Amino acid sequence: MKKFFITRRRLLRTSVSSSVLFLAGCATTATQPMMGMNHGNMGVGAAKPMEMKPHPGRVPNEAFGADVDIVLRAIQTEVALLSGRATQVWRYEGQVLKGDNGTVTMLPNSSIGPIIRVRRGQKVRVRFSNQLPDKTALSVVHWHGLHLPEDMDGHPRIAIAPDSTYTYEFEVTDRAGTYWFHPHPHGDTARQVYRGLAGMFIVSDDEEQALKLPVGEFDVPLVLQDRVFDADNQLLYLGMGMMGGMMEQMMGFLGDKILVNGRPNAGLDVATRAYRLRVLNGSNARIYKLAWSDGSPLMIIGTDGGLLDKPVQRHYLMLSPGERAEIFVDFNKRKVGDSLKLVSLAFEGAENVPVPAAYQSQMRGMGQMMMGGEALPLGHAFDVLTVNIRRDDNQGGGYTLPIAFNQVPRLNIGDAVNAARPRLFEIDHQMMNWRFNGKQWEGDVAAANEQVKLNTTEVWEFVNKLNLGEMMDPMGMAHPIHIHGVQFQVIERTLAVPELQPGYDTVRAGFVDDGLKDTFLMMPGERVKVLLRFKDFAGKFVYHCHNLEHEDQGLMRNYQVQ
Repeated sequence: MKKFFITRRRLLRTSVSSSVLFLAGCATTATQPMMGMNHGNMGVGAAKPMEMKPHPGRVPNEAFGADVDIVLRAIQTEVALLSGRATQVWRYEGQVLKGDNGTVTMLPNSSIGPIIRVRRGQKVRVRFSNQLPDKTALSVVHWHGLHLPEDMDGHPRIAIAPDSTYTYEFEVTDRAGTYWFHPHPHGDTARQVYRGLAGMFIVSDDEEQALKLPVGEFDVPLVLQDRVFDADNQLLYLGMGMMGGMMEQMMGFLGDKILVNGRPNAGLDVATRAYRLRVLNGSNARIYKLAWSDGSPLMIIGTDGGLLDKPVQRHYLMLSPGERAEIFVDFNKRKVGDSLKLVSLAFEGAENVPVPAAYQSQMRGMGQMMMGGEALPLGHAFDVLTVNIRRDDNQGGGYTLPIAFNQVPRLNIGDAVNAARPRLFEIDHQMMNWRFNGKQWEGDVAAANEQVKLNTTEVWEFVNKLNLGEMMDPMGMAHPIHIHGVQFQVIERTLAVPELQPGYDTVRAGFVDDGLKDTFLMMPGERVKVLLRFKDFAGKFVYHCHNLEHEDQGLMRNYQVQ
């Protein structure tokens, strides 16, 4: 018999006890409010623990010598996504002022975009203009995964007001790979991404091109997102009243309809040949356990920081918000008319974990809060994308994937200044607030234990703690952790709570930690060590949970490179 317990999300469909309302009130202070009021017509808004003043903007530096010059506008528009009325979205629109016109590609009939393609070594100028209709909506562009100076990275403090412009100018120094860009204004990131502000940023270089991987129409970006639409085809976010919005804020928003490249009910028409699929989890909070529907193994060739040393096979791939993976697939042996599905398999242990008997005595009389009942719960199985074999194109006998790629540039743990004593970051949940080391977001503040030296290598250890005094997820919740400004190596994973092994066993074979990363999934009770080097740029950068509702609620901190 399947186990059933009332999950936290079920509360969204049922009455809320006065004790929860009381706790929500206790969690709100003058300096650290849990929830704001609403953002326009999108329901309850995100927390803004510390309001950031609009940045005045930045004008182009004409001495920069840009190879590529782009205008990028954040606008409101309408897109026909479902039968009936068009859906109102916020979207980036791009225009090339200098450089190859193929640098910017808008996805057809999509709620997101564009795709920007550049080469390593190019100097890129992006003139970002905030043209959002909500005149309270500050916005800023974060170039997720790129190694950039602090004033180009997209820190929340450089968010600009509507009708303002900020010019980004940077040289692309990162390896060829799949990166992306999205807003990063504190307290409003989740809403802006949800409404459509996201795009892919693809970097190529000579080393990658020498491998002769699939290119052009056979190099396919796939941005995965989940959304909720009302009866009039409009996006719903943090709805069901004040309490429902607060609960979704604390958990992370889950939609009931899967979009691929900004389109629902997506299909991909292919030929009988090899393809390179660049997969980005652009969802606010949903975690995917990706697999082929026929049980074929996934051939993974790259992750966040570019290609791996060599292809690796997995029966499934875990992909949390912000993470990317490149999948090689050859349809050469398929027949025209065949179809195949990319699916997300069932898994457990990411949230709503029942408290094992061994820990019941530590609950201090507080029962585990129960809710749930959303249409597409986290960890349930569903279809992501249907691949249809439409035409023959056998490449004269097929394509042979290289058995090895260019070596990933790796760090040496022996060079770490704190190899024997990693810098510790503990995640917990107290009084309905997610925290790093007992602290939430504090605007421009970097604490004493968040100061690092330029040109040093360090080990950072993240700990996903139990929250046994809390009625909300006392055993913890999965968190995707993103660190700005660096690509790092995941060097160790340890499940510190053996009682959580059953859930962990449903996901652990899907981690791909072989290459460079900027985001990693951390399960309840897990400890993860990463190896980082702080080079080139002094300044202030952020690290945070990439569950965007958690980030907006305050699960984000600065670190200072000096």
